[in-house]
Amino acid sequence: MDLDYRKQWDQYVKELYENEYNGETVVYWQVKYPFPMSNRDYIYIRQRRDLDMDGQKIHVVLAQSTSVPQIPERSGVVRVNQYKQSLVIKSDGKKGSKVFIYYFDNPGGQIPSWLINWVAKNGVPNFLKDMAKACQKYHEKT
Repeated sequence: MDLDYRKQWDQYVKELYENEYNGETVVYWQVKYPFPMSNRDYIYIRQRRDLDMDGQKIHVVLAQSTSVPQIPERSGVVRVNQYKQSLVIKSDGKKGSKVFIYYFDNPGGQIPSWLINWVAKNGVPNFLKDMAKACQKYHEKT
């Protein structure tokens, strides 16, 4: 939810901001892709809910791609029109958290198999490690 902090720890963020359009929080997110690929960008609606179930706090974040005329497509950047994410964070009952995530996107275009393999083998695991480190250090920022 803290987009400014995400820009500090996520090396793949090229641009990231949110604005209100028609009463909805809309996020613009441009992701760096390796040369010679084009960067991808996302426009999505994000909603957050904080729940209390039997005294346990559960945080839910839902995101889904959308389009708004105020954010047109950019030359040289591929717009990702199919994106959906559901994220649940809850206490593990000790000092940690459990995170459950469903993620789907269709990045479009012709993506070489070497890049798909790299993302599956290295990109996603490295991102999750970076995110875990960022979560542990977040309290130092505030």
